[in-house]
Amino acid sequence: MMNHYLCQKSISQKGYKNVIQKVQKFIAENDLLCSGKGPVIVGVSGGSDSIVLLDILLKSGYECIVAHCNFHLRTEESMRDQEFVRILAEKLKIPFVYIDFQTDNYAKEQGISIEMAARNLRYDWFEKISLEHGAQAIATGHHLDDNIETVLLNLTRGTGLKGLTGMPVRNGKVVRPLLSSSRVEIKQYIEENQLEFVEDSSNASTDIIRNKFRHVIIPLLEEINPAFRNSCKETIENLQGAYKIYQQEIAAIRNDIMHFSDTTLSIDYFKLIQHEEYQTILFELLRNYGFNRDQIGQITRSFQSASGKQFYSGTHCLLKDRNQLIVRPHVIISDNLSNSTVDNKLNIRIFEKDIAFKLSKDNQTIHLDADKVTLPLKIREWQEADYFYPLGMKGKKKLSDFFIDLKINRFDKENIHVVLSGNQIVWVVGLRIDERFKVTEKTKRILEIKVVSSQ
Repeated sequence: MMNHYLCQKSISQKGYKNVIQKVQKFIAENDLLCSGKGPVIVGVSGGSDSIVLLDILLKSGYECIVAHCNFHLRTEESMRDQEFVRILAEKLKIPFVYIDFQTDNYAKEQGISIEMAARNLRYDWFEKISLEHGAQAIATGHHLDDNIETVLLNLTRGTGLKGLTGMPVRNGKVVRPLLSSSRVEIKQYIEENQLEFVEDSSNASTDIIRNKFRHVIIPLLEEINPAFRNSCKETIENLQGAYKIYQQEIAAIRNDIMHFSDTTLSIDYFKLIQHEEYQTILFELLRNYGFNRDQIGQITRSFQSASGKQFYSGTHCLLKDRNQLIVRPHVIISDNLSNSTVDNKLNIRIFEKDIAFKLSKDNQTIHLDADKVTLPLKIREWQEADYFYPLGMKGKKKLSDFFIDLKINRFDKENIHVVLSGNQIVWVVGLRIDERFKVTEKTKRILEIKVVSSQ
């Protein structure tokens, strides 16, 4: 017998009808879904939130496809959840799709948290299957309490105005129809409709930060103000309105002081400093280029120094020129680069060499002498005329001969790319760096290039 929880308590029918009407009104007011426009991918974990979401959407007449992710983080529970959702979809006679993720491995490979890894994997897959099924939207079961917890988490970690606006009702194809409904309302809906769901045992653990907010901090805040949840909901809505006005002003400033040319952008330095909050403005202009608040502080402090100072994010370089700030990518992708590389990206960072530094032994990560390299780098497919100076060898060698030495077949050669500094190859990606750019005892700054898969 499947291990699941079945609420037995039944109250009146009025409560759950009110919840349905509330969600339907929320969907209409925010233009989230449209009947007959196409199926809705519904992310169903098996927990109470996603079960209520699915039930309400079906009762509201939407065509649904149940999508389940097995992250394999809770061993037997993960398999139990998958089987529960599969059987539920079968009973409801609606399509069921699922996927297995090795989340731990992915998190380690990407150097990110388990939570972030699961999020990235889930939403990337949702986007993929939404295209395959011609879905109008991807619906998730996030509700009001989730939103409040998210805002408190952001506040604790440190955040800008955007972090205080909570989860967006719509983010691309992702919609959150339950965002105005509380956990109490969802629990009541479950009880009144006697809906089955599975309980994630990790939800009870206060070792998880989000759960600490849920089980400890928010109840304490409610002791101070019993209407805390509603007050927080109103505050989030007010901040969302303020953020829209803020974004409009930033957009106007961007149009006035930021100019684009090919792969380079420039910011009019003198116009920027005319604004009282120029540091905040600069952060908003540059954050999409990988620059964080600490780096913005370093950049603005350099305004009093001579021109020529450079700053680096993971993807871009900023040069402080006399009357402008010039930003360009570390790597420019060649126009004729084939689709074989779109699944990968290059992460770049520059740092001072110290005694703790060790050369990478991973063929997807290399280290070069940063002062021998000219940015931006360029990545393109290798060409017949290409040559380089292979690390550990004397003299130059044609790439075609280098591939013969390594016994690389024709099919594999089609997927090989090179990274260039100016017109010189610094790296045959995944195979060998160029001797001229290697790290030596005299090296002061290290340029690290890492291939990161987006899959």
